[in-house]
Amino acid sequence: MSQDVVQGYAVYPTALGECAIVWDATGAVVGSTLPQGGAEAVRSAVRRWYPAAVEAQPPAVVAAAAAAVGHLLERGDGDLTGVLLSMAAVADFDRRVYQVVRDIPPGQTLTYGQVATLLGAPGSAQAVGQALGRNPFPPIVPCHRVVAAGRKVGGFSARGGPQTKLRLLALEGVHLEQPTLFDL
Repeated sequence: MSQDVVQGYAVYPTALGECAIVWDATGAVVGSTLPQGGAEAVRSAVRRWYPAAVEAQPPAVVAAAAAAVGHLLERGDGDLTGVLLSMAAVADFDRRVYQVVRDIPPGQTLTYGQVATLLGAPGSAQAVGQALGRNPFPPIVPCHRVVAAGRKVGGFSARGGPQTKLRLLALEGVHLEQPTLFDL
């Protein structure tokens, strides 16, 4: 991403902890974060990834996107497909992966192999996983909804790793393992 197009960022609270959203001059989202372990950790991550970004009050369209993310992280539902993303700095393959993954509704999953097949690139499940590991838009691009073959959790690059992925999926009613009495 060309850092000169980044306009600002905002840190906002969610049920799982503080997140951030980064936008450009058009109001398109250029990046977002899941909780990082507190507001200062989120700010530090944003400054590392987007050094030109300035903390600011978001425009209405970005504030609405942040509210929708907050709703998803609290209730496990909501449609984020209408959030405008700037993918100008995203590699073509990654962009294609993100477009497929954005269409996975809350409460559903696809495997890395299924995403690869939908891309017309069967056999590229590992490349799909690598693209999702670089996802600059979590959870707007819901990489947590992509699992390994056999409904195994697979990897997850966000803070907390696979446990965070399982928690996000559980919020949406997806249990990769049989729920226990305490999960119901």
